[in-house]
Formats: sequence, structure tokens, C-alpha cells
Amino acid sequence: MPSIQALAWEDLIKLAPKEADRINGPTNSQATLRLFGKPEDSVRVTLYRDHHAWCPYCQKIWLWLELKQIPYCIKKITMRCYGKKEDWYLKKVPTGMLPALELDSHLICESDLILLTLEEVFGPLGMPLRHPETQRLRNLERQLFGAWCKWLCTPRMNPREESQGKSHFQRLARKMEECLTSKEGPWINPSQLDENTNIPSGADVIFIPYLERMNASLAYYKGIFIRQEHPAINKWFQALEQLQVYRGTQSDFHTHAHDLPPQMGGCWVDPNPKQQLIAKAVDSGEGLGDQETSWNSSIESKESSPERIALARVLKHRHKLLELNPIGAEIFDQPLRAALTRMVYREVCKPINGSALGLRYLRDRISVPRDMPLLAARAFRQALEETALIDGPETAIAIPIKNRFDQNPEPFLTSLGK
Repeated sequence: MPSIQALAWEDLIKLAPKEADRINGPTNSQATLRLFGKPEDSVRVTLYRDHHAWCPYCQKIWLWLELKQIPYCIKKITMRCYGKKEDWYLKKVPTGMLPALELDSHLICESDLILLTLEEVFGPLGMPLRHPETQRLRNLERQLFGAWCKWLCTPRMNPREESQGKSHFQRLARKMEECLTSKEGPWINPSQLDENTNIPSGADVIFIPYLERMNASLAYYKGIFIRQEHPAINKWFQALEQLQVYRGTQSDFHTHAHDLPPQMGGCWVDPNPKQQLIAKAVDSGEGLGDQETSWNSSIESKESSPERIALARVLKHRHKLLELNPIGAEIFDQPLRAALTRMVYREVCKPINGSALGLRYLRDRISVPRDMPLLAARAFRQALEETALIDGPETAIAIPIKNRFDQNPEPFLTSLGK
């Protein structure tokens, strides 16, 4: 099999795009300040959210602020499943719970209370959250959440209990579909942006974080494609994925499948042929195509393609990635360059012998959207696995299920002087 040479770091750097404007550009997980073209002295809000940009309750507030384009600062805290909670945050919020928000120096905790307060000050996003119809939708979201939790997190279900769990969840998912099909357009409750454009409302924002996690976890652990079985929910996801605001916050199936267990107290598999095929596709980095996201990267320019975005993100952190890899920085240097070269040029690039473990270790520790967007992560995971396959079948160090301390952000923050 013909193979090209792995590019040197200097040559890879030349191929990386310039970083997008974090402050006024597209929604992104790296920002610490968002202005939307407004002056910095207009900032009244500070959002305290997780470093991984993964916390579902933080995602609600994040989406609301982005959709409303409210200028805000971001301060990031480590979730306990990833590492030690920062002392400065525990002094501010003794419980350590996320999110928290400061509005005009007044501290507010608990996501629903934060949203209600933001509505009072900046106006609602569509129908107010206290409106009886929105309250009904909020209750439905909690019922759907409860059915999902019970089905996913109850250990050792027998076949009858599995069937009951599935039926109960699907009954409530159909209720959500009824809400969606009762409105014109894709949204649960549209918010009028202008006379020609509707965007998701506060009610949609409340559904988004856990529907995203349900979609990933039920595919991985149960072999159920929500988007396939519930067309109206699929249409809703497709509409969300056309919005750059949503894509900036969206995680992937690999991150959700492996970060949920320590948060949920365990996620339990219903082993069946479809589930096993799905789990293999997720774990290998292949991804699940339109079941994961309908966004088509072909409309992106070459400079901002998923592959180039992934390259830029890896280059920024390459020294720490090399240092932390279990096969050691010196050995892992060439295989990492080989995987990046393959990703960018889509040609075979052979790694040195004994590199499969290191490549798969990194494949399993990409965090979306903290590290890079979904499609960029998919491209990079695929390149890592394809490069590892050339070396051999050696499996990676197992992903822990009681915590994700293997994704502790602290070493990367230290290396960046943050």
C-alpha cells in the first residue's frame, strides 16, 4: 500500500486556518467573552460554566444567551467527574453546582431560576417561561427526562422491563412529536427573529440539552435511533443543526456515551445486534452520519473545513498531547503527525511500529465541543483510527466509567498559562 510521508510540524502549521473570532464570531466553546458586535462596557452578565462545555444545564443558559445575543463573560469551572473543583468557585458557590450567573453583580444559581431572571431583565425568547403553555411543555420535558433516566440507568433489566422502559419513553416522545406537528415550522414554540425568520424559543432551549443526550445514549446503549423512529423530532434536530449557534454547543455521540455514566451513576446496555454495531461505530470513531448530525460539511470552505479546524486545535495543544500520551512524547510524535497528514490529505500515511495504543488513546479522549466541533472531531477520530489500523489491533487504555479524570483540563490550562 503506497504511503505518503508524515508532514513536519512546521508544514502542518502552514496548513492550519486562522482561528475564528471568539468574541464576535460564531458560537464557540473556547470564548471567555461574547459581545456580538456590541461594546465591552455593555456586559452585565457573567456565566459560570464547565470547562468541557458539556454540562446540560450550562448548555441551556449558553444557548439562551447566544440566541438572544446578550453580551456576556464566561468563567469556566471543572466538573467533579473531570477533576478537582476550583477553590475560588467553591468560595463563591459552596455547593460547587453549575451553572451560576452574575447579573449586575447579583449571583443566581440553578438553571431554571437563571432563565427566569434573564427573561425578566432582557425579555423572553419567544413565549415566556411562566406562560401556561410553556409550563406544560416544561413538564413534558421533565417527564421525558424521567422516562429516559429510568430506562437507561436501571441496572439488569429483564426483557419485560426493557420493553416497558422503551414503551414508556416512546409514548412521551410521541407527545413531544404532537407538540411539534401542531405548530407551523420545526420548532416546539417558535420565537420571531424578524418578519421572515423564526428561531427556537425558550421552550425549545429547555428540551435541547437532554434530547441531544437521549439521542446519543439510547443509540449507544439500547440500539434505538430516536431520529429514525420519531420523524418530527428528526425534523427539529435538522432545523437546529442549520443554526451555527446550536452547532457551536453540540456534542457528539462518543463524548455523550462515555461522559454520561459517571454523571448518571451508570448507563446500562441492552445487548442486541443493532446496539453492538452502533457502539462499535461510535467507539471506533467512525460516527453515525445523519443520526448524529445532519449538517453537511461540504458547504464549508476548504480553509474552514472540519479537517483544517481539527488540525488547528491539535496544533494549539500538541506539546501537552504528546506529553500526556501513554506511549511517550518521543514515540508518539511521528504517529500523531501521520494521523494529521492523513486527515488533511486523505491519503495513507504510515505510523511507526508500536503506535496503535497511543493513537487510540487520543481517539477516545477528544471532548466535543470543548476541543473542537462535532464534524472536526469525527474527521480526527477517523484519521487516528485509520492510522492505528496500519500498525495493528492493539486496543486503547479503557475509558473509565466512574469518572473522566483522564480528561482533566488542568494540565492544558497550566500549559496555556490560564
